Parts: sequence; C-alpha cells; structure tokens
Amino acid sequence: MVPWLRALTTTMLICHCFLDIIKWSIQEVFPPKYLHYDPETGRQLMCDKCSPGTYLKQHCTARRKTLCLPCPDRSYTDSWHTSDECLYCSPVCKELQYVKQECNGTHNRVCECEEGRYLELEFCLKHKHCAPGFGVLQAGTPERNTVCKRCPDGFFSNETSSKAPCRKHTNCSALGLLLTQKGNASHDNTCSGNRESTQKCGIDITLCEEAFFRFAVPTKFTPNWLSVLVDSLPGTKVNSESIERIKRRHSSQEQTFQLLKLWKHQNKDQDMVKRIIQDIDLCENSVQRHIGHANLTFEQLQSLMESLPGKKVGTEDIERTRKTCQSSEQLLKLLSLWRIKNGDQDTLKGLMHALKHLKTYHFPKTVTHSLRKTIRFLHSFTMYRLYQKLFLEMIGNQVHSVKISCL
Repeated sequence: MVPWLRALTTTMLICHCFLDIIKWSIQEVFPPKYLHYDPETGRQLMCDKCSPGTYLKQHCTARRKTLCLPCPDRSYTDSWHTSDECLYCSPVCKELQYVKQECNGTHNRVCECEEGRYLELEFCLKHKHCAPGFGVLQAGTPERNTVCKRCPDGFFSNETSSKAPCRKHTNCSALGLLLTQKGNASHDNTCSGNRESTQKCGIDITLCEEAFFRFAVPTKFTPNWLSVLVDSLPGTKVNSESIERIKRRHSSQEQTFQLLKLWKHQNKDQDMVKRIIQDIDLCENSVQRHIGHANLTFEQLQSLMESLPGKKVGTEDIERTRKTCQSSEQLLKLLSLWRIKNGDQDTLKGLMHALKHLKTYHFPKTVTHSLRKTIRFLHSFTMYRLYQKLFLEMIGNQVHSVKISCL
C-alpha cells in the first residue's frame, strides 16, 4: 500500500472510532427508548432500553425507570435492547482455531483460524501456496485464501510460498556485471563477471555518497526511518528479501547506506537518479583533485589508518589495496574500508580526528592540507544545499500528509 493511501486509511479508521465514541457517549446520556403499555395508568410510556451487557428485569412505570441487570456469566448482549434474556456465549472454539476475543458481558466469544489457515465451511483450511513462476497477489487471512498470479515479464518467483510476491529480475548492468542468462517467470537473471575494471578496486561508498546519505538519513528523528525510506523512495522498490538481508548483515547506520546504494543501482535509468549520480560525480571529481594526487607510501597510508579512531584497517587490507587500486584511489578505498569497519561513525569526523594526531607521524603537509580542503568542501554551504535540494526533490512527491476533518 502506498504511503498516502495507508495514511488515508488510518485516518478514516480513527475518525470512525471517534464517531463511535461520540455515539456511545450520547446514548449513555440519552438512552434509546421503546413504547410500553403501563397497566397501572393505562398509558403508553417511553421507557429506556437496556444497555449492552444487561438484560431487562422490569419495564418502566410512571413512577420508576426501566430496571436492567447485568448478564450472568457466559452470556452477553451487544446492543441496546428490550430483551429479558441475555444471549449464551458460543461454545469453545473448533479444532485449529484459537480464542481471538474471550466472551464477556457485551461480546460473544470470537474464534479465528490459526496462522496459515482460513475458514471455509466451518473448517480451517491451509492457505494456498503459490508455485514457482507465481507470486502472491493477495496474502491469505483468517477469512480468505491466498490469491496467486503468474509473474509478469521482468519479474520472477523461484519458490513455493504462501507469502512471497514476484520479485524484479536483477539488473546485471546496474551492478557492473554481465547478463549471462536471461531470467523468466521462475528464475532470476544470471549475472557474472565485472563489466568495469574499476570494480576491482571496489570502493563501497565514496566520500560524496556518504555525505549525501548522511544528510538523507535523520536516524535520530524516527526509529523506523529505514521502513519510511523504503516506502518513500521513487522508482523500483528494493524488495523485502534484500531489505531483510541488509538488516541481518549491517549495523543501523550501515543499513541505510546499503539500502540507498542498492536503490541507486536499481534506478540508474531514472531521470532523478541520473541527476543525483551526475552531481555526486562532479563532487567526486573535486575530491579527486584535492586528494587523488597524494601518491602515499605504504608507511604513510598505515600511519593515516592508525590515526583514525575506532576499529583499525589492518596491514593486509592496505597491501591488498595498493595492489588492486590505482594510486589516486588508494586513500579513498582505505577510507571506505574504515567506514565499513566503523559503520556508525562519520568518515569526515574521523578524518578531522586523524588530522589532530598526524603531526606526531611527520605526515606531509601537502596531504594534510588537501584533507582539510576536502573536509571543508564536503561540509560547505554549497554542498549542503545541493544535498538538501536533491534529497527533498527525490522523496518530496512521495510522502504526503493526509488530514481529514471528522466534523
């Protein structure tokens, strides 16, 4: 369900409940009436009805009001009435059912089929499982069976399930991979090999992407921001399986990085995403001009990694980086590795911490100067405004506030 429709539905339910409360309150003050012949006076009287949870003991007379008494155990009345008896509660629930709501004075016992079953002719039957090639169009409930639908072009389901919908085929090119076998309704695309040589270095998230993602994620404002972000991002949605995998493998802050990264790859052809990528590329070109010429030695890279707070990037990672990355990418790659090891820390703040300690390592002044320029650039007012504009435009048309007056 889209966010604005979910908000509309919730608001309507709240309004409905509010109106029921008003109605109930009015009835408590002004109970509904019924006509009754009074043998003492020979007149027709307007007597108060009995409220839910009670039964009629004595009709009203000219001198006294209607007398209503509470229902005995295991009986109930659920509306205003004139009955001199309460209704008996339903017996115990049937096989494969559980008590959803126990009987009380105003409600009958409510039974419901166990999880994974639905009621059909007084029997709780198992929900239908959709076969491979078919996804769940409507999930089963205690009242209805699962509805399956064949996966359309571009989607697949490779499992037998009563809950899994069809999933979009993996976009190999967006991940920098080659499509080796086209998928169908029951199989995903098969990808293999690296299409771009730069994938060998494999910078997870650049400084510019991190700055953008950190602006885009006010984690302190709302505890379920990841779910809000999933619903709000335009274009192709990240499927639930990928989201669960991200939650299992990454820390809270890292989850958002990985979600935005995957979403960006899946929506590279969208105009909005193209603009974001273009602006981030411009930002990265500027960062490269600042620190891409550093050409640091192994010892200098090791000193910089040692000066960063938190978990350290080890010598093996530094050696591997020097073998797989060009000199202009080595520092960025190691900063990316540090961020992964310290997912909840800000890389730019980590660099600011490192700069205070690099003096003891006799680090080249030209490099420390370049790092300071990079930090100032990414924290600059111009970049802040760019991130703000991009992110607000990206989800601005997706999140709606729906206000409905109950008056």
